[in-house]
Amino acid sequence: MPTANVLLIIGVPLLGALTIPLVALFGRAARTVWANLLAFGTFASAALLIPQVLTGAQGTVLRTTALNFIGIHNLFQVDALALFVALASSGIGALIVLYSTGYIAHTDNETEYHTMVLLFIGSMMGLVFSANLIFLYIFWEIAGICSWRLIGYYRKPEYTRKADKAFVVTFMGASLMLFGFFMIFSRTQTFDIAALRGFPIGSVAMMLIFAGMIAKSATFPLHTWLPDAGIAPSTVTGLLHAAVLVKIGVYAFARLFCYTFTLPTYAPTLLGGIAIGSAFVAACAALVENDIKRILAYSTVSQLGYIFLGFAMLHNQVALSGSIFYFLAHGLGKAALFLCAGVIEHQTHTKDIRQLGGLIKTMPITAVVFLVSALSVIGMPPFAGFFSKFMVVAGTLQQGETALAVVAIGTAFLTLIYLLRVFNKVFLGEPTHPTVAEGTPSMLFVLSVFALLSLFGGLFVSGPMNLVRVAVTQIVAR
Repeated sequence: MPTANVLLIIGVPLLGALTIPLVALFGRAARTVWANLLAFGTFASAALLIPQVLTGAQGTVLRTTALNFIGIHNLFQVDALALFVALASSGIGALIVLYSTGYIAHTDNETEYHTMVLLFIGSMMGLVFSANLIFLYIFWEIAGICSWRLIGYYRKPEYTRKADKAFVVTFMGASLMLFGFFMIFSRTQTFDIAALRGFPIGSVAMMLIFAGMIAKSATFPLHTWLPDAGIAPSTVTGLLHAAVLVKIGVYAFARLFCYTFTLPTYAPTLLGGIAIGSAFVAACAALVENDIKRILAYSTVSQLGYIFLGFAMLHNQVALSGSIFYFLAHGLGKAALFLCAGVIEHQTHTKDIRQLGGLIKTMPITAVVFLVSALSVIGMPPFAGFFSKFMVVAGTLQQGETALAVVAIGTAFLTLIYLLRVFNKVFLGEPTHPTVAEGTPSMLFVLSVFALLSLFGGLFVSGPMNLVRVAVTQIVAR
């Protein structure tokens, strides 16, 4: 496995972010072009590994002896799970950076915005390829710092308070997780994921680590920071919900609980119950909310419950396949929904769906993209979300967790209700803003790409599923 490729995937966004302030000295256009090159360069670097990983290739790409005294021998590793998540996160992140060209223009702190966004993407790349628990934690916290700055982007006192809340909740969860890591180290004298594979984790360490995961992925009852984060620019909420921050927790679940440790026998029922319970509660909250970005935030909390549920079935290959694929399908759909909300807020200056209506007449492209993306998140065929949700529910039934599967199906119906309610309120009926227009060409292009990917991801599901199957095979191999 070529070390240079992995170092490029991680180094391009991380080190590139540090150059943004320098390039900004040459003007806004230079900075914007450079940020896009770095973002798409990260995705391209990851894509170069696809042929090798599809053959089943995996392994450590960088070893060290300097950190052996603290139980770290391997720095980074590559396998199909890491690559799939890296491709999904960097691809969605790159499209959001392109969308930002029009959306974030002429606002304050644009240079810091691009710096933090690239650092945010880079922290995700570092995390997914980390070969030890300490590196995973370090990149975890870098992502938390980036999200803190980006949520409070507009620097208003109310916004900074909500950014602080997000940071405190996720930091406290990460601290509990780190304590769980040290409990494991005290018994094994290593932080290397490869060396820990198959290690039977105790109940206390499992719950401490799980607390960090659900805090970062905004799972009930540690979810309240995520709806509040809707005060950030829609490009930031797209990154938070679709590409990076909340997906960190579910990736860590897959990497540590499915791939690495052996969990107690009761874990699928307990962890799966927490996951789908969170999904149901968040869906109920979305039904009564009127702020479009808060509705979509509760939707994220709810949909992450499905990903957690599939992973909670641990080594059920159908459920695992569904969760890994939904990582991508949800990211595409939710990024498009938040960016549609960004166009609506940008053009109408309101997020209250009660003050909106008839926008399909003046924003037809945005309306179509919103509907397509909503149908994918709901789980309607032939969109990508249908296949992933179906596999999660089917795998849960195979595992004998019938009650959890029934709640998952019921939650899907609630998703149908609240997302179609938003579409009806915002786009149908009499126009409330007859003079507004669509967003900029770059915004509409990105929205259209997301909608098409949600459709093609379902019509040509065998493409991404090839990598998913390799990932599942490597996870269940002991």
